[in-house]
Formats: sequence, structure tokens, C-alpha cells
Amino acid sequence: MKLRRSMSLLAAGTLAVAACSPGAGASPAPSTITAVGDGEGQVKVLAWPGYVEDGTTSPDVDWISSFEQETGCQVTVQTFGTSDEAFTLFQTNPEEYDVISASGDATLRLVAGGFVQPVNVDLIPSYAEIFPDLKDKDYNTVDGVHYGVPHGRGANVLMWRTDEVTTAPTSWGALFDPASEFAGKFSVYDAPIYIADAAVLLMKTNPELNIKHPYALDDTQFAAAVDLLKKQKPAVGEYWGDYTKQITSFQNGNTVLGTTWQVIANVLQGSDPPVPVEVVKPVEGATGWSDTWMINSKTKNVNCSYKFVNHITSAPINIQIAEYFGEAPGNSKSCALAVNPDHCDIFHAEDAEYWKDVWYWTTPTAKCLDDRTDVICKDFAAWVEAWTGIRAE
Repeated sequence: MKLRRSMSLLAAGTLAVAACSPGAGASPAPSTITAVGDGEGQVKVLAWPGYVEDGTTSPDVDWISSFEQETGCQVTVQTFGTSDEAFTLFQTNPEEYDVISASGDATLRLVAGGFVQPVNVDLIPSYAEIFPDLKDKDYNTVDGVHYGVPHGRGANVLMWRTDEVTTAPTSWGALFDPASEFAGKFSVYDAPIYIADAAVLLMKTNPELNIKHPYALDDTQFAAAVDLLKKQKPAVGEYWGDYTKQITSFQNGNTVLGTTWQVIANVLQGSDPPVPVEVVKPVEGATGWSDTWMINSKTKNVNCSYKFVNHITSAPINIQIAEYFGEAPGNSKSCALAVNPDHCDIFHAEDAEYWKDVWYWTTPTAKCLDDRTDVICKDFAAWVEAWTGIRAE
């Protein structure tokens, strides 16, 4: 299960400007091969916990040993706890890792820094099976160039204790009401990217702001989102990044309403005793996350890297990871192979309509991601600075 802990704000502040500025770092290198040849004997992977399992965590959880036996590419893996930690490792140790599982709030930083290479998806057979609505996203494809293969996804949803909140909420507004009877028992995600959640609400409640993309905010739009979060703060009892923290607070009743992930609700509902919680994707839509497997632009193990990305995103492996980790698989043929026949329904894997109003985490840049050219949008450094201010008040 992934530990998407809150971002390290200090580290993020120092990295954001360099990482997202045009021309920062080396220019992105072209794809280095036109055919996959014999493996070099190794591949070094930087990944979220639970994505690369070789039986060490549990003998029953192993989808790497078969890859090593088939290809001769020995896999070493280092895990990370936040996107900022992953980016820092790639930036400071550019030759230590061949492949990375990057969330959308890190991918554009990796591309802009020249740390990852364009990927020839024709050399990765599993790419053809990836759900179409995960391809060509603005966080993994730049100017029509693919920078990786999508892995899986999840939505950030609204959760409540049904024994406390007896009227089921349908809007994010329930979490932004400081006059609520549940004020002081709100739980919200602790990261600058959470500013986008406020923007999603404003897209519907304040149409005069003309927000078209929650990660593309000009001065006025950004100020409105920040102001909304400042008004919310007195009602927030907990800012969480470590999923275990939120689980505990819902178990002991300190929290009754909050933004969450489906997998957390599953844990609570399946605990002993079970915690009475339900989740909903509110009417305004939601933010979410989708991870992409990317290849280091300086890798010396490019053949093993391509083989690994194809293996890890293939249907039989992708579903093992999705079920172990708790997410929707990215491979469209994975669901038919699920051990739990309800897994893909629970995580809405095959429901294209469900994802149409889910805004996957994307690194905010000064160049507006909604294609506006007459204004400058707030970049990630501004988001970090604003979030630091919100949390410090």
C-alpha cells in the first residue's frame, strides 16, 4: 500500500523553480533505441512502495523473480515516500536509477530537468493495452512526445463516518464549511497540490473565475483558491499525508469527514471492528493521481529498462500490483485476471465516465496548462509558498 505522505515543503521550495523552468537542467534526450536488444544484466528502479515486489516483503507477493529469470535483468529497487523525495533522488543521483514510477505532480519536473527520456512506445507491447484515457495526458506527454507508460490511477474522494454524518454529503462544500457542526473534525490532504481541490470546487461554485483547469491558475484564480483554504483551516482537525494517520483518526472518531483514497475506506470497512464509512466522488468532480513508468535519460541499461517497463505494465503483472496496492490498473486487459472479481468495479477501472471529471495531479507551471497564452499561471514554487503560508497561519 502506497505511503503518499505529505510533501516536504522546504525541499519542494528549493526544487520547484529549477525543475519547472524552461531550459532547466539538460535538454530532454531523444529515445535512445529503435529496437530492444539483449539486456545489460541489471535495472535499477526507484518506485512507490508496493510496486516492485520480489518476495522479500512476503513470499506470496512476487512479480519480479519471473522477470529476472526470463530476461537476465537483475532488479534492484529503492522506494520513496513522496514525489519530492523521488525528484530529489533523481536530481542528485542521476546515474543511480534507470526507471522511476512517477506521479503526475513529479513527471513534468522530471521532463523539464532533462532527467527522463522520450519513450518509443512501439517497443513496449503492453502500451497498446493501456486504457486510452490514460494516454496522451499533459503530465506524461509533451508536445506529442511520450515520456513513459501509464501504470494505474486513483481518485481523491470524500469520506465520512455514517454513524456521525447521517446525511450523506454530495459536494466538496461540506468540507469547506467552517460553520459545519462537524468543524474541527475535518481531515484534508497535507500538500501544496491540495490547492487544486479548492480550485475544483470553485470551478462549479464560482464560475465567474473561469477556472478551466485546477492546475492552471492565474493570479486571481489562485488567490481565490488560497483564500478558500484559509477559511477552511479553522475547521480542519487534521492534515494528513501518511495514510495510517487518517485511518487512526477515523477509527477513534477524531475525524468524521475528509478527503481520502478508496483504499483507505476499504481498510476501515474491513478492520476489526469495521469502521462505518462511505465515500463519494462529489458532484464537482475530484482531483486524483496517475503514475507513469519513466526511463532515465542517462541510463546505461536501456534494454533492461524497456523490458522492465513492458513487464510491469503487462496485464498479468499490472493486476497483481493493483490488487496488492489498492488502485485501478492501467492495463485494460488486467481486470479479467483479477483474483477479486469485484476489484475493478470498486476502483472504477473500466468506467471511463467516472474518470472524465477526475483531474490527475499535474505539476503547475508558469505556462498555463489550459493553453491560455495571454496570462502567466502560478508555478509549483508559488503553490509551495502559498501552502506553507496556509499551514503556518
